[in-house]
Amino acid sequence: MENDKKILFSAIQPSGIPTIANYIGAIRNWLRLQDEYNCIYSIADLHCLTVEREPKDLREKSLELLALYIACGVDPQKTCLFMQSHVPAHAELTWILNTITYPGELSRMTQFKDKSRKHAQNVNMGLMDYPVLMASDILLYNTAVVPIGEDQKQHLELARDLAVRFNNKYGETFSVPEPIIPKVGARIMSLQDPLHKMSKSDANENGFISLSDDKDAVMRKFKRAVTDSGSEIRFAEDKPGVSNLLSIYSAFSGKSIAEAEKEFAGVGYGEFKLAVAEAVESVLSGIREKKKQLLADRAYLDGIMTEGAETARRLSGRMLSKVYRKVGLYTPKRDK
Repeated sequence: MENDKKILFSAIQPSGIPTIANYIGAIRNWLRLQDEYNCIYSIADLHCLTVEREPKDLREKSLELLALYIACGVDPQKTCLFMQSHVPAHAELTWILNTITYPGELSRMTQFKDKSRKHAQNVNMGLMDYPVLMASDILLYNTAVVPIGEDQKQHLELARDLAVRFNNKYGETFSVPEPIIPKVGARIMSLQDPLHKMSKSDANENGFISLSDDKDAVMRKFKRAVTDSGSEIRFAEDKPGVSNLLSIYSAFSGKSIAEAEKEFAGVGYGEFKLAVAEAVESVLSGIREKKKQLLADRAYLDGIMTEGAETARRLSGRMLSKVYRKVGLYTPKRDK
């Protein structure tokens, strides 16, 4: 990795195929950021274990997500791309950080409260400790910046707090990461309930567009998308449905919101929704085809995983060794 560039870290769980919201808010930005930073991108499979799922499904989804990253344009030659579970330092640093993390601050986490309600039969310590593992993901690599959505601010703030807390207690060790929050399209909402964000875990499949949806599904879901009263197509607080569709169109067409408003002035909702669907499908069709080709070449994907994990283990090992020395864990000297 190039030493003159700042380090950027980001990760996505393989808990399902990402939606266009994930693409707009995270993956698409990675393509630009990989030229500006030393980028470390992880498939956060350990995080998935906090809720019950089939082991076979987790393995398949992890490989599928790796292929999807690359199909979307993430370049393994420019980035460090790896599976979180292939780098033991993530779990090891989590234990160290747990010793300076307070139960109260974890129990107050919004995501812990939400998932505890949704998975009341399986409220485990991993679910509560999720933000500390996320902090470890970030801090292991001397990360300078983390691209996040508005809803992830709380977790990054904990990572920042833990970095400062550790540094104050043991001496300067971790970089304190800064957020990068995309200004446009950072919060894409459900097609069926535009007051709530789009989510791949939505029980209503018409609420989200998956990056693996075929053309028929894309067109059908946009046709059923919720709009608003009246007929004017404009971006406004009192028109959440239309505003959401304008954000999506802007992201996939490359046009500004203002340009989109002018384009659809006097146009009916039906024609507008069709145009949004076509803009999205024009991008997704290429991603689907590339992903299919990659999944047919498992040896290539295994090679990418192996190489990325080796790089990540080397980088994270340096930080973990430094942390172990700081907290007083004994390491025997080796002969030169």
